Amino acid sequence: MKIFEPLDINGMVIPNRVLVPAMVTRLSREDGLINQDIIDRYVRYAKGEVGLIVVEAMAIHGAKAGPLLRISDDSFIPGHAELTKQIHDTSDSKVVPQIIHFMKIARSGWRQTLDMLSNEDIGQIVEEFGDAAARAREAGYDGVELHAAHAYTLASSLSRLNARRDEYSGRTLEGRLNMVGKVVANVRKKVGNDFPVGIRMLADEYLRDGYTVKDAKLIALRMAQLSLDYISLSVGGKFEDAVHTPGEILHGYSGYSGERCMPGANHSDMLHVHLADEIKSFINSKGFNTPIVTAGKISSPEHAKMVLAEGKADIVGIARGLLADADWVVKVRDGEEDRIVHCTYCNVCKELDGAHKEVHCFLWPKHARQAPDDLPESDAPIWGVDKGSLEVTLKEGVATLSWSKASGEVSGYDIYRADDNGEVQIIEAVKGKRVVDRSLLAGMPYRYYVRAYNNVGQAGPPSNSIHIEPALPDYAAAIA
Repeated sequence: MKIFEPLDINGMVIPNRVLVPAMVTRLSREDGLINQDIIDRYVRYAKGEVGLIVVEAMAIHGAKAGPLLRISDDSFIPGHAELTKQIHDTSDSKVVPQIIHFMKIARSGWRQTLDMLSNEDIGQIVEEFGDAAARAREAGYDGVELHAAHAYTLASSLSRLNARRDEYSGRTLEGRLNMVGKVVANVRKKVGNDFPVGIRMLADEYLRDGYTVKDAKLIALRMAQLSLDYISLSVGGKFEDAVHTPGEILHGYSGYSGERCMPGANHSDMLHVHLADEIKSFINSKGFNTPIVTAGKISSPEHAKMVLAEGKADIVGIARGLLADADWVVKVRDGEEDRIVHCTYCNVCKELDGAHKEVHCFLWPKHARQAPDDLPESDAPIWGVDKGSLEVTLKEGVATLSWSKASGEVSGYDIYRADDNGEVQIIEAVKGKRVVDRSLLAGMPYRYYVRAYNNVGQAGPPSNSIHIEPALPDYAAAIA
């Protein structure tokens, strides 16, 4: 399986196997309407020729939620139609909206839970999903994605922590599936069988007493039985373990489950791929070939290609990596992987989302609202005769790196490190000329060098290299 093989998803042919998952931008206003900033953000992904663009979660109901897109009545259709038109006019990228229902939350930390909804409330939600999907089709989207992940209503129904004790009871798997099943049936009724409908769900809640991949395999099987056209897998992002900041709206990505959902630099690459592999293998063994999307720190082209080549998933979801460099797909296709602006998983974007502030990438040029346009003809930064004068000081297990300023247009610096003479990896990206590395293990050799890059990711030559080997502490040296 190749990353640039097209995939036919119920008539929606995506030109490659890269998907940008829904990411809240906070670019909309309180009115929930599509505006030019929203259009610019998603057209930028289309310029980068992303196979499938999933537009950030948009509400199917009229509840207030700050700067969040809406598709809750027909007045929103013209804005969405303009968005889809501009994306389709830009490239062969396909685009679907992620439609969402969420329950009430308050700054006090109080939140509405599933067991507080009446059966009439649930019936209304089922209708709202169908109506929203129909609006998506009318607006020219290529399909629609149902949001049944993280801290939201459909995910709460699927959760083992679902406290209801009626036909939607959390005590049985069928009870937990009931609401989602009715939603899917109503969506199909209102958009037909020829319109692609996907779903985002959790492969693991990462909560105590929450469901794991053992349940996720069965939930995914039911989604396949319901003829959903793709299954996009995420993890965590729950309210149950969220950390409440007094006076602030509860953020589902502030606890451990949220950390697993948006893993930072301290987590391993591809840390959720094994879950997708297990779920895909299971539903395939039952006779279903529903495409599976995996995500979670897969921004390395080598890793993305490997996941697809080994059949662990059918589509690779790259969120923060594409936020950092919207031209990731083009650069990989054209053999210019060296020019990719790599996400460093600093999670500034996550922090901005949690604060309900406009989401941008730390690696973009200062004050940029969108990823910069690619300008291949621009000149990469260069070092002077000192080749960067990289220096490393080592004290108490901490390496402090400093270097001289590169010449030309410099947007930032990538710091490269090889551990124990192994693979060289980018460990950090900074705007300034200094960085601190606190993740060293004494007794192991390390090699560092630095490259400056401009605002389109063109990297200059490496600086001089520095080798260090922190000495073992006395207790270890005595044993050795």
